[in-house]
Amino acid sequence: MPETKLQDFIYTLIMAFVMVYVMICYNIAIHTGGLSNFVFLEAFNELIYMWPIAIILEFFLIGKIAHKLTFKALDPKKTPSILISYGISIVIVTFMCPIMSLVATILINKPSLDIFISSWLQSMVLSFPMAICFQLFYAGPIVRFIFNLFKNKLSKKA
Repeated sequence: MPETKLQDFIYTLIMAFVMVYVMICYNIAIHTGGLSNFVFLEAFNELIYMWPIAIILEFFLIGKIAHKLTFKALDPKKTPSILISYGISIVIVTFMCPIMSLVATILINKPSLDIFISSWLQSMVLSFPMAICFQLFYAGPIVRFIFNLFKNKLSKKA
């Protein structure tokens, strides 16, 4: 896991990219009736602005909240580090999913005011199970592995 602010920022960049890209693909597939090659390219159009929003939210707000809440519930001296990672991931997804769903509803879906709340809630409810499962079972382990390779190479150069 990240040990410095720079490492934390790099980790956030990588994780946000993976999660945002996959969630955009997922939501486009839902809206277009299924997954196709078109989805993977179309996602880059939304990634351009959704990725920076996710980075800013996670790095400056949600990450700090997630750490505080996780360390209130789990003692870092008695809890295995992987469970700490899972705890932080769960809290981050729990906060990021509603916020990013709201942002997507406003910027992408642009529903009329009379269905705004229901559109946002539907987006959030459909996205949350995918976000939590993808984070815990795929993105988290893959990004931690990639980050540790990168972190180890930095350590060897120092």
